[in-house]
Amino acid sequence: MKTSLSGIALAFLPSILAQAQAPAWGQCGGIGWTGATTCVSGSACVETNSYYSQCVPGATPTSSTSYMPTTTPAPGSGKVKFGGGTCSVTGAYPPLVQYYGPDGKGQMTHFVNDDGFNLFRLPVGWQYLVNGVLGGPLYNDTFSIYDTLVQDCLATGSYCIIDIHNYARWNGEIIGQGGPTNEQFADIWSQLATYYQNEDRIIFGTMNEPHDIPDIGLWAQSVQAAVTAIREAGATTQMILLPGNDWTSAATYVSDGSAAALINVTNPDGSTDNLILEVHKYSDEDNSGTHAECVTNNIDDAFAPLADYARGQKRLVLNTEFGGGSGNDCITDIGQQLAYLNQNSDVYLGWTGWAAGSFLAGYTLDLSPVDTNGTWVDTPLVAQALVPAFSGN
Repeated sequence: MKTSLSGIALAFLPSILAQAQAPAWGQCGGIGWTGATTCVSGSACVETNSYYSQCVPGATPTSSTSYMPTTTPAPGSGKVKFGGGTCSVTGAYPPLVQYYGPDGKGQMTHFVNDDGFNLFRLPVGWQYLVNGVLGGPLYNDTFSIYDTLVQDCLATGSYCIIDIHNYARWNGEIIGQGGPTNEQFADIWSQLATYYQNEDRIIFGTMNEPHDIPDIGLWAQSVQAAVTAIREAGATTQMILLPGNDWTSAATYVSDGSAAALINVTNPDGSTDNLILEVHKYSDEDNSGTHAECVTNNIDDAFAPLADYARGQKRLVLNTEFGGGSGNDCITDIGQQLAYLNQNSDVYLGWTGWAAGSFLAGYTLDLSPVDTNGTWVDTPLVAQALVPAFSGN
């Protein structure tokens, strides 16, 4: 049996093109980062966490750094509904050829037409959207570039995840817990939801990988503020993703209290329709996604217990980030993991792999296809694990 539609959380979206110097608000460090580690004049590299540092203007540098399913599961079809990949847009050079980046549109078109994927995750920095003004309006010069990528995604007929990729923080300060207020967080989502309210294939990814959150109950209140803002802006039927603490790990989503807190997040009418539990899970030795080698398929310690929980709560789950190298170890482990999601498609909607686009050559988890004389060629992991899991070929 195969998981139904798996919104191809394999939906790869190209990441930002690495430059000699990282642009303002671009990534400049972190475990596994192989791009620029210095910033353009006027910005300094500030560590958000051990996996992510960002160029912050005026800062002092720190050390490195429509059919939509309801949330009541239906009998599994033996195939996830969504399959796709992830694309980062966190700097000045997005994965679009008209902005001197790689051919993100071509990559997405290939993933859809040749591989059968139907979901793309499009990460973007909150600061990038508002030109660094907390609580400010969408900044047309940068938002219009991001929207170009979104429109290219929609043009493929796929579902497209709007993913604010800030780890529950603004310049290192936690939303609703000493950093941005819930009202400021709700405001950015209200603006985005107003803009995309009539796009049935937009999925709202409220926040990438919250971590080290002191109070999970307060975090659930922040997520609730975003959900309410999205629905009240007119986006009443689209899916909204609910990310937990600990990098929203599938292995700890229940045990760390995230599930118990987020299960109480509702739509304004009190329903939970299209409020989807969001998880990530890597297969390397420390679950960091920084090693090419895979050591686990994550079934027994993560996806099986979570399936039992979601089934008991009558909720749906989307795995929006996983990846590995292209060795036989990862092809086997990730292939088994995706097969398990297919077998439990009553609760697992699908997945998106990390990541394709404009990574530097040699990036550990690069899933970018290569355009060879007009023919796109996938990485071994995509060709031998992701495509068979979703298309059945």
